[in-house]
Amino acid sequence: MSDPVFSPHAFNKVAIIGLGLIGSSFARALREKGLAKNISGSARSQKTAELAEAIGVVDKAFANPADAVRDADLVFLAMPVQATESVLRAIKPALRADAIITDGGSSKGNVEAAARAVFEKIPAGFVPGHPIAGSEQSGVLAGRADLFLRHKVILTPLPETSPDALTSVRALWQAMGAEVLEMTVAKHDEVLAKTSHLPHLLAFSLVDTLARESENLDIFRYAAGGFRDFTRIAASDPVMWHDIFLANKSAVLNALQHFTDGVSELRDAIEQEDSEALLGIFTRAKVARDHFTHMLAGTAYTKTMKSKNIEFLVQAGGALNGTFRVPGDKSISHRSIMLGSIAEGVTEVSGFLEGEDALATLQAFRDMGVVIEGPNNGAVKIHGVGLHGLQAPPGAIYCGNSGTSMRLLSGILAAQAFDTVMTGDASLSKRPMERVARPLRAMGAEILTTGEKGTPPVTIKGGKALKGLHYDMPMASAQVKSCVLLAGLWAEGDTVVTEPAPTRDHTERMLRGFGYDVKVEGATVTVKGGGRLTATRIDVPADISSAAFFMVGASIAEGSDVTLQHVGLNPTRIGVINILRAMGGDLTVFNAREVGGEPVADIRIRSAKLKGIRIPEDQVPLAIDEFPSLFIAAACAEGETVLTGAEELRVKESDRIQVMADGLTTLGIKAEPTPDGIVIQGGQIGSGRVVSHGDHRIAMSFAMAALCSSGPIEIEDCANVATSFPDFTGLARRAGLHIAVTEKE
Repeated sequence: MSDPVFSPHAFNKVAIIGLGLIGSSFARALREKGLAKNISGSARSQKTAELAEAIGVVDKAFANPADAVRDADLVFLAMPVQATESVLRAIKPALRADAIITDGGSSKGNVEAAARAVFEKIPAGFVPGHPIAGSEQSGVLAGRADLFLRHKVILTPLPETSPDALTSVRALWQAMGAEVLEMTVAKHDEVLAKTSHLPHLLAFSLVDTLARESENLDIFRYAAGGFRDFTRIAASDPVMWHDIFLANKSAVLNALQHFTDGVSELRDAIEQEDSEALLGIFTRAKVARDHFTHMLAGTAYTKTMKSKNIEFLVQAGGALNGTFRVPGDKSISHRSIMLGSIAEGVTEVSGFLEGEDALATLQAFRDMGVVIEGPNNGAVKIHGVGLHGLQAPPGAIYCGNSGTSMRLLSGILAAQAFDTVMTGDASLSKRPMERVARPLRAMGAEILTTGEKGTPPVTIKGGKALKGLHYDMPMASAQVKSCVLLAGLWAEGDTVVTEPAPTRDHTERMLRGFGYDVKVEGATVTVKGGGRLTATRIDVPADISSAAFFMVGASIAEGSDVTLQHVGLNPTRIGVINILRAMGGDLTVFNAREVGGEPVADIRIRSAKLKGIRIPEDQVPLAIDEFPSLFIAAACAEGETVLTGAEELRVKESDRIQVMADGLTTLGIKAEPTPDGIVIQGGQIGSGRVVSHGDHRIAMSFAMAALCSSGPIEIEDCANVATSFPDFTGLARRAGLHIAVTEKE
C-alpha cells in the first residue's frame, strides 16, 4: 500500500518554536509547498523573531511561545533539545486539545522524558521526529525550502501516539520531499550516537586539538581533502551540539567507548608493526564504507563541501524599489573588534558585518587570547584585555582577503612582546605592505615584508620599544594613517600623522568613543602613547560602500525609487553621493543623526538622467572604494567621464582601473585606462561575460550594470562577494535585480 499523499492547506495554522536553520527551513518548505494557510513562530531572540517576520519566513512572530501556538493545529519544536521541557511547560496552557506536536531534535530520549514530565498523559498528537538534514550555516537567514529534499526524517512514535497524527506528520514530511523512516526512541538515539553524534564529537575534538598546536596554520593550510571532509562538521553550531551531547549522554558515551577500543586496537597494531592486523582493519573499513556509500547514496547527509566557483547571471532590465538597510560598515566593524579587544572591560557591538573580511579580524584576536562572543545577527561581545593583555597566537595570523586586517594589525602587532607572522589568500598576497612597514620601522619596529614588491607574508619581531614620530604621508590612505596611529598607542611620546588629502577618520572617532584622547588639527592627527581604552557600546552604521551599488543601480534604472536606511555618512566617505549628484543624480539625504560618534542618515535615490563629468580630485579619497560602481554610472551617463588622481585603485583587491576597463569594453563601452584613472564614454551597455578577478566590488558593480544592458551579463569569480556583502544577491533580487547564482566545481 502506498504512503498517503498530503493534501495542501490541510493545516490551517502551523506554529514553529525556534527559527534557526531547521525551524526557518520548515517554514519556508511549508510556504513553498502550500502546506499551511498561516505560519506563526517564536524565537528566544527578539531580533530573530522580528527578522523572521520581516522577511516573510513566518506571518507573525511572538516572544512568548504560548502566543505562537494558540489555535495552531500543528506545532513544530525546533529549538535546542535541552529547552524541550521548559518550552512544553510554556505552551501547554495554550495548546489545542487536538493539536499535533512534533519536533526536529537530534536526540529523542530526552524529548520523550520532557513530555512525560510536563503532561499527565502524553497527548495523542505527540509525534517525536528528527530530520537528518543540516548545514554548517545557522540562523534564520540560513533556512532553505529544499533543506529536507531527498533527506531522511526519522519518526519515533510513542505508545500514546495516535495513528492519524503519525500519518499526518509522515505525509507532511513526504510533501517536503523527505524519505520518512520509523524506529523506537531508544534505537534512534543509539543509531544517531554512532552515525552523527560521534563523528561530530571527533571532528570538534580534532580541530580543537590541532588549533591549539603552535604550527596550526601549516597543518590547516596543507591539509588534504580527507581532513577537510572529516572536519567539515566541526563548523556546525557549538551551542546546538553542546545540547545534543548532553541530551544523548549515555548513547554518546557508549559509542565513544567503542571507538576508543577500536583506536586502541589500531594503536597496538601500529606500535607492534602488525601488518596483518592493520590490513584487516583497513580492508574491513573500506568494504563497509563502500557498502554504506551505495546504500545511502542521495540521502540523509549533505554532500562533501568542495571549492566552488560562484558565478552571477543577471538578466537585462528591471528597476530597483523598496526601503531597506544594507549590511554594517566594514571599516567600522574591523575597528570595533580591534579597539574592543585592547580596551578594558566588555565592549558590545551591534550591526557588525558578518562578512569574511571582518571575521578575519575577529579570528585574529581570538587567536591572541581575546574572548569574543558571537557574532549573532550582528551582535558581538568583546571581553577586552587592555593594551598589554594580548597573547602570542599559536601560529601565523591568517587575514584572508582583508587588506584592512593586515595593515591595521601591523600597527598593533609592532608594539607587542611576541613575534607574529601574517598571511593572506592569493589576492592579498599580491598587495603592497611596505606602505605600512616603512613608518613602523621609523618608530622602531622590526618588520619584514616579502619579495621586491613588499608583499605578504608580513613578519613582525616582538619586544621592540616604539617611539612616536611625525609622519607626513606620501599619499592619502586611511589604512596607513590608522596603522601608525594604532602603533602610537604604545609608543613613547606623541605620534603625529599628516595626510595630503582627507581620508576616512573612523579610527580617530572610535578612539574617542573608547575614551582615548585624539587631537585633530586640519590634516594632522595626534595621539599620545601610554593611555587606556575603556569599553563602550558601538552601533555599526550601514556601509556606504555597500549602499553605493544600490545608489548607482537606482540612479541608472528608469522607474527606480530606493530608500537606504541608517547609512553611515562620515564626511570622509561621502564622495559617492557628491559625485552622483554632480552627474545629475536624484539623491535626498534625510533623518540625519549621530550614533556612537558617527553621522548616519537615510538616503532616497530615484532614477535620473546622468551626465558625464570630470571627477574633482578632492573627491577621490572620499570615494576610493566606490569607484567600480561609479564607473557603471559613467557608462550609463550621457557624455564623457574622466577620473584622475586615483592610482590607489590599481592596488586594491584587483587592479580596479584595468579590470573595470576590460569589463566595460567587453560590454561595448569605450573605456580607456590611464596610469591614475580612466576615461569612460557613456553609451549602451551590451551583453557579455566579464571576469571579476575575485574582486567583490567588481562583481557587484557589473551586476548592477545589467539594469541598463541590452542583454544578460555573466560575471565570473564572484565568491569573494561574501567578504563585504554576504546577502548581496538576496537583497538585490528582492529590490528588483534579475540575478541568479550558479556554482561550478
